[in-house]
Amino acid sequence: MSFQVITDFEKEIADFFGSPYAVAVDCCTHSLELCLRYSGAKSISVPKRTYISVPFLAEKLGIELKWRDEDWHNYYYVTEDIIDAAILWEENSYIPGTFMCISFQFRKHLSLGRGGVILLDNEDAALELKKMSYDGRTPTPLWRDQDISSMGYHYYMTPETAEMGLKKLPEAKKNKPKQWVVSDYPDLTQMKVFKTQ
Repeated sequence: MSFQVITDFEKEIADFFGSPYAVAVDCCTHSLELCLRYSGAKSISVPKRTYISVPFLAEKLGIELKWRDEDWHNYYYVTEDIIDAAILWEENSYIPGTFMCISFQFRKHLSLGRGGVILLDNEDAALELKKMSYDGRTPTPLWRDQDISSMGYHYYMTPETAEMGLKKLPEAKKNKPKQWVVSDYPDLTQMKVFKTQ
């Protein structure tokens, strides 16, 4: 299967959200991680009620974790320009100048089992994040025929997932998304794993 289907999926998602660029990845948490690595962030600020993998990124990347009380809706800022928008599904909702990370996990509106995307308006950043998600390479030619010059991670979206996304996208556009609320998430600061750090 061709990697072109991933490019096609990225274009459709970018057009829906109103962002100039989209970089498809294997999950939303990895999209946040790639953005944090790209930006060189030294800390993240996370609501006490969110998905547990987000604050785990601080430990993984060796950066500072700051908690905050926030009654957020659809998205929240992790840094001044990186946004966890995992549950967002709204046409033309991209915020210029940001890296918005969307989830396609099985419980999300566009349910692909797994997957995510970074929405952004910086072409250079889009190209670099794409390479980072593909082990530091470009999708073509074959990796062994490339002189890879930058660190990469094995976080790309598979063509099969992108193909499923293109098939499900028309229905997702027609249907109204679930309205998530902060109380859908537990207070993570009360969990033993975070109390012992």
